[in-house]
Amino acid sequence: MGYYIHKTAVVVVVMSLTTLFTSCFKEEPLNAECDIEKAWVHVDDIDASFYNATDTLINVISTDDKIVFTMRDDADVTAFAPQFTITEGATISPANGSAHDFSNGPVTYTVTSQDGKWSRTYTVECNRIVRYTTNVWNFDFEHYELDPNYHQYYIWHNTLPDGTLGNDWASGNLGFRLSKSSALANEFPTTVLEQGYDGHGVLLITRDTGALGQLSGKPIAAGNMFLGKFNIAMAMVNNAMKATEFGIPFTQKPVRLSGYYQYSPSAPFTDKSFVEHPERIDAGDIYSVLFLNHDASGKPLVLYGDNVLSSEQIVAVARVQNVNETNGQWVYFDIPFEYNSDIDMTLLENRGYSLTIVFSSSIEGASFEGAVGSTLKVDKVRLTCEIKE
Repeated sequence: MGYYIHKTAVVVVVMSLTTLFTSCFKEEPLNAECDIEKAWVHVDDIDASFYNATDTLINVISTDDKIVFTMRDDADVTAFAPQFTITEGATISPANGSAHDFSNGPVTYTVTSQDGKWSRTYTVECNRIVRYTTNVWNFDFEHYELDPNYHQYYIWHNTLPDGTLGNDWASGNLGFRLSKSSALANEFPTTVLEQGYDGHGVLLITRDTGALGQLSGKPIAAGNMFLGKFNIAMAMVNNAMKATEFGIPFTQKPVRLSGYYQYSPSAPFTDKSFVEHPERIDAGDIYSVLFLNHDASGKPLVLYGDNVLSSEQIVAVARVQNVNETNGQWVYFDIPFEYNSDIDMTLLENRGYSLTIVFSSSIEGASFEGAVGSTLKVDKVRLTCEIKE
């Protein structure tokens, strides 16, 4: 009888342990994300298709749904086969690494989450760059629209030398929306100037970011506009200096920056703790920077809010001095680029340099210092470059 009791006890213990371990190994829920994280392509002869080896790899920002490979103007894209890193468990269609003809325009890809409940569409494009010989770039700010995602604030398109519209202008409007999501288009820091020097222009006003902005140490948002990109992901993790990614690849040697502006400082001037400093007077800022867009190891880079005027990569700067009160009058500026080193013309032609143009309604706006209401108006900006021989 004792033997049978002992055996039964063993069976009970084994069954109990089995139940315990089964409860510990429950299946994890399937992933609901459906993002492309990286896009790249392998080609046997990089120099035949790309200007830089790093152009073959694109790190995709989470808010982007358009992926653009920048290529030489004579690159063959009729059997282009991009590959993608996507979120865990997701699937992509057309197949990852499959070849397609990109010569007639973008190809659409759909990423579906592991749990099958979510999907996201991306367009992938091969942008073959033509080398233009124009020596003056005109920025008249006549082409603008409400942001297509939120329909809440304005974005601007630059006119390219072939007459098409580009998307190289950016602003901090999307970051301002984080603190004041109910703001109307004309209440954002960067908005449309209905009556510029000639036609429309850009209106930049330093704004109060409200209680949320003060709580996060960002009590103001200067009106700003720049050639480059605004990375909302950095703003959301409270890294505002890295949210402004300055610069676009540029293949001409700039020699002068000119245009028109009006400026009206407001008061009181406040620091990043929103403490008033009546002895300080706000000022605007207008400048352009040309810089090397790869470091010594070949790693691609942009400039940020904390080094756009101090980076060792900078080779030339044109900056308007003393953007102060203009008493409602348009002031013409014409500033030469000051070079600290010679240009490598071969590197320039191969997109080894980037350029940015920056406008700000508060010169210390990147540090969240300035005066709410300070206003900068800008119009008819010209970038003069040496004519390519």
